[in-house]
Formats: sequence, structure tokens, C-alpha cells
Amino acid sequence: MIRRRLVVLVLTAALLALGLAACGEKKETAGAGTIERVNLMLDYLPNADHAGIYAAISSGEFKAAQLDVRPRTPSDPSAPLKLLAAGKADLAISYEPELLLARAQGADLVSIGALVQKPLTSLVSIGRKAIRRPAELEGRTVGTAGIPYQDAYLKTILQQAGADPARVKSINVGYNLVPALLTKRVDAVLGMFWNVEGVELQRRHKKPVILRMDALGVPTYDELVVVARAQDVRSRGPLLRRFMRALARGHERVRRNVGTGVAALVKANPDLDPALQRAQVQATLPVFFPTDRTRPFGYQDPVAWQRYAKWMTDNGLLTTPQTAQRAFTNEFLPGEGI
Repeated sequence: MIRRRLVVLVLTAALLALGLAACGEKKETAGAGTIERVNLMLDYLPNADHAGIYAAISSGEFKAAQLDVRPRTPSDPSAPLKLLAAGKADLAISYEPELLLARAQGADLVSIGALVQKPLTSLVSIGRKAIRRPAELEGRTVGTAGIPYQDAYLKTILQQAGADPARVKSINVGYNLVPALLTKRVDAVLGMFWNVEGVELQRRHKKPVILRMDALGVPTYDELVVVARAQDVRSRGPLLRRFMRALARGHERVRRNVGTGVAALVKANPDLDPALQRAQVQATLPVFFPTDRTRPFGYQDPVAWQRYAKWMTDNGLLTTPQTAQRAFTNEFLPGEGI
């Protein structure tokens, strides 16, 4: 999600000056026998996006890193960053756009790693009249969750397709995206995750047509990120580094055996359907890791972050693209630390 190269050199220099990127790998360990508790606020109920987290817990990777990681489920998806900023969690799982918006409102929070490297948000339709090209949205009704940046996604998609926004009706269906689609209240929905609801619709033989945001003109971004308070980035580096390394090992376990993540998820949430979770985790697996295999798990691309922030600025969601410059760090990833 962004327009390219003019900020690359400036951004790189800024990151180096801030100590957010460096060569070499720094090894950190806790004191002998010391187990540090980490309250981790999830973005939602346990699901395929969290397979690596629960695999790292169940396999003992966090324990080996002398961490007692305790995931917590938020009362609503907008709560994690607020709870983190208020000191009621040590780390939070959230979304790149939500973090940029929170920082613009004064929250001193920083992403320390990408949990999901690509957009999951999608434009989804079903049936004989499913939308296969964005231009086909003219004369149709699109349901959204009412999230401002997702409304901006629709605007960008229509612009890129040369479609007339005046001929597309958008209605806020909240989080009832699936029911709105299945009951034909809307012709398409924008806001479903292709790896979760998309997979579920496929398994229910609804034959969804799924169009991903970064294939429709919206700049790519990290759908899910691990967020810390800036003060902890400065003072709790060893803990954050151990957390990210154990999390990376948990994901490697899932990559080697998807069943490891599925079993851990179902243990955490017995209401989950194991077969559905396996399909969803399998679908998600490629985007847990960077496309560039030379980069470590959790890597965040400075150019992509700046491009996406510029898109948010161009769409009136941010007042300045500079918000991205201090919004993330790769410092605590293997091979990226100081």
C-alpha cells in the first residue's frame, strides 16, 4: 500500500540514527532461574492467525526462553492497543493501520515484529453474480465493518478500477459480514479475512470469489503485528528479543507440522473445529514468513511501512506520513539486533 522510492534513503538513514536497524545479532538471556511473565493481549479470539503463538507455548519455546506467556482475549477488537498503552498488558497483537492511527493520536507504541506479513482483508462475494473484477461493483451494494481505513480501501479499489463511486452503495454491517453476504443483504463484503472466513466459506461450498487488498491497488502492509510500549523498547530489550525468537521458533514448528499449531489452538479454545483450523492454518502459513527468505521471521519492510503511511495520509487518515518512521523496529529479530 504505498508509492515508492522517494522516501527510501531518508527513511533508512532515520532508522539507522534511531538505532532501529543494525547489523549483527545480540544474544540476551535472563538471570538463571528467572521466569518473566508476559501478558499478551490478542486482537481477537484464538484463531489460525495465532497458531505460532500457541505452538510456542505448548512446545515450551517460551519456557525455554524463560518467559511465561499468557494470552488474553480482548472484550472488543479495538481494545488491545488501549490496554497496552494503559499498562494493562505487556505486549499486544494488533494491525499495522490501527497502530499508525493510535500513534497519530498520541499513543507511544511500537511494533517489534510482523505476525502476518501480508494483508488478510479481502473483498468477498458469492453466487452466480459474484464480483470477479472491481469494475463490476458498479450498481452493487458492498457491506463493510464501518472501519475508516477499510472504507478508504473501497475508495482506492474503485479509483484503480476506473469505477464510478457514485454507482456503488456502501453500507455498514458491523462485524456481521458473513450473515450479510449469505442472506444477500449485500452483493459483496469488504473486511473478511481470506484465510479465516474465506476458507470457511470455501469449506461450506459457497464458492467465494476472494479479491485481496494488495491485488486491488491498496499498498501492501503487515496485517498483524506485535506491539510494545516505546518505554519497554528502550528498557526491556532482552525480554522482547527472547520473546520474538521464541515466537519465531513456534512458527517454525508450525511450518514443519501444521498439526502442532492446530492442536495448540484447539487446546486453548475447545470450541474450534480442528478440521477447519487445519485448513485455515495451512492457508495462513505462507504469510507468517517474509517473502524474502534472507529476512528473519517478523521482519518489517521500511519502504512498505512508509508507502502505506503515505497512502493513509493521502486518504485523510493521517496528518503526516512521518508517523511510520518510529512506528516499528526490527531490532529484536534474529540477525537484526544491535
